[in-house]
Amino acid sequence: MTPWVILPVKEMAGAKQRLSPLLSPAERIALMQVMLRDVLMALSAAQDLAGIAMVTLDPWAQALAQQHDARIIAEGAGEGHTGAVTTAASVLQAEGVAAILTLPGDVPAVKMPEVGALIAAVTIPPAFIIAPAHDEQGSNAILLSPPNAVKLRFGEDSYFPHLASAHAAGITPQILRLPGIAMDIDHPADIARFAGIPEARGTQTLVWLQQNGILERLA
Repeated sequence: MTPWVILPVKEMAGAKQRLSPLLSPAERIALMQVMLRDVLMALSAAQDLAGIAMVTLDPWAQALAQQHDARIIAEGAGEGHTGAVTTAASVLQAEGVAAILTLPGDVPAVKMPEVGALIAAVTIPPAFIIAPAHDEQGSNAILLSPPNAVKLRFGEDSYFPHLASAHAAGITPQILRLPGIAMDIDHPADIARFAGIPEARGTQTLVWLQQNGILERLA
């Protein structure tokens, strides 16, 4: 099974407000952009994807998507994370897509083998595979077959509600703990945690943090 990836991206202006105690507005935009580059590089390298659909209205993100031959979906892009993913999933399902994988743009440590592990976990539909955030609050990656198999609701405390939604749909959820995907960056403490994991090595995000002295601010 070769799913489409849905990558929702908010407009860069006002990105990552929860990092404002550490980063300026311009730095927050720069960080979001470099994280998105890392995520797209990992997705572009994955072998078992049918395509990448970026849901966004942001011109910079759209230009980056085009560089990676990703499809741009504007419909639903202004409706928050849940609305963007749900709308894109409906669009793709209407076109005959049998499975979708969604993850956010702020997991720069994601690696190609982790994407492959999510895809390989699919057996017989209906299927629901989830990779939680490191704190087991967020739902950092979800693979659905069919795309509407489970009602989605993203947010800071979505992991256990998503498990409950899968059970309510009669599906036993599969849980994959993937360290790269688990490491989303939302708070200043996440930056320090990200810099300390092996999966961060070789990412453009870590280089940016080092070159701009961000890690020294946390010391």
